[in-house]
Amino acid sequence: MVSKRQQLSLITGIDIGSTGIRVAVGQYNQEDSVEASIKIIATGEVSSEGIVKGSITSIEDAVSAISCALEEVDRLVGVPIENAWVGISGTQILSKDNRGVIAVAKSDGEIGYEDVSRVLESTQNIASPLNYEVLHVLPRAFTVDGQTGIRDPIGMTGLRLEVDAQMIYGATPHMKNITKAIYRTGIEIDDLVLGIVATADAVLTQKQKDIGVVIVDIGGSTTTIAAYEDGTLIHTAVIPIGSNHITNDIALGLQTSIDIAERVKLAHGSCAQRRYTVKDGINLIDFGGEDQAVRKKFLAEIISARVVELLEKIDQELAVVQRQALLPAGIIFTGGGAKLDGIVEITKKVLQMNAGYGYIRGIQSATDKINDLAFTGAIALVRWGAVMQQAQQKKFSFFIPGSKKALTQMRNVFKFLIP
Repeated sequence: MVSKRQQLSLITGIDIGSTGIRVAVGQYNQEDSVEASIKIIATGEVSSEGIVKGSITSIEDAVSAISCALEEVDRLVGVPIENAWVGISGTQILSKDNRGVIAVAKSDGEIGYEDVSRVLESTQNIASPLNYEVLHVLPRAFTVDGQTGIRDPIGMTGLRLEVDAQMIYGATPHMKNITKAIYRTGIEIDDLVLGIVATADAVLTQKQKDIGVVIVDIGGSTTTIAAYEDGTLIHTAVIPIGSNHITNDIALGLQTSIDIAERVKLAHGSCAQRRYTVKDGINLIDFGGEDQAVRKKFLAEIISARVVELLEKIDQELAVVQRQALLPAGIIFTGGGAKLDGIVEITKKVLQMNAGYGYIRGIQSATDKINDLAFTGAIALVRWGAVMQQAQQKKFSFFIPGSKKALTQMRNVFKFLIP
């Protein structure tokens, strides 16, 4: 339990997924470095309702589910949660490359924080895709008077400052529905954040981003990927395949119900076919089903087929940026769907790339959920919030949350419409 005074230093992250809504609360000391300053003090999780593929399909059901998750952490923290950083994902996310250019303001040509902020804002002068809002502006590299490949131009001298940036857009109805659902629970939104970007910042090291890596977040209905090279984001994509598809395949293959298939997957899900012999098996009666023997090898064959399909889709996305098998740091898996035995081994075989799991780095926790891949997204949002608060103290950040203006407009509308 924390005091009212301590409440001022609380940061909350809400990860809205198709299978579960997860909330993490961290206590933040602004005087320390980000990792040293955060301690996760509470987590909550409920099954998703009214949410399909990351998009809200029923406002009332979604509000009810989010409220239940918040009530869980309220009891643990001891004070009501008042605001949160909210992760956004799903198939209604687009990315596009844009370029911005400005004249340096100072007469002596020295580039300052305001110049960098203005050049990043200038990337938004190009019209967004129809019915989409800017979610983030992520700079790749700056150019000063024709000198390219500059990561940090502050303090340099020049007349003309340019930036190549990746614009992340969210569908306006999608963002409005999430904003409305969160607001109806009685809390404010600090900002909407693309979940995979926050997760990558919390999981990946700078060295991994520099040499080349792709982070893969396997959710219930979708899988989101983000590829990095030379320290910057080079590609993002959402693949409409997730762990629920594996559950459906098991249900069809074993001719059983979805609920029993899910229990079987959680208990014995594996794509390591060679690990089993014909003697290894289970019986569905142990999972609430009929008296039916199932070979583990057959179960692994069902799961492997879908995992290979997913890996092939990831390979196709890497081909878009010509990085197939060319990212030395390999593939880093996270998300609840990544808790599948043998996924690292089959990835190495199919994609000919190194692979491993991604866990939150350097954050203290009073709960074991810090090592749960399903909670990576929610905890990463807490870290993102701490980073943004530090940036606001310094009055500058290279991450531009473009959704802030849209959020303010949406919030004002919903305050008028919702009693």
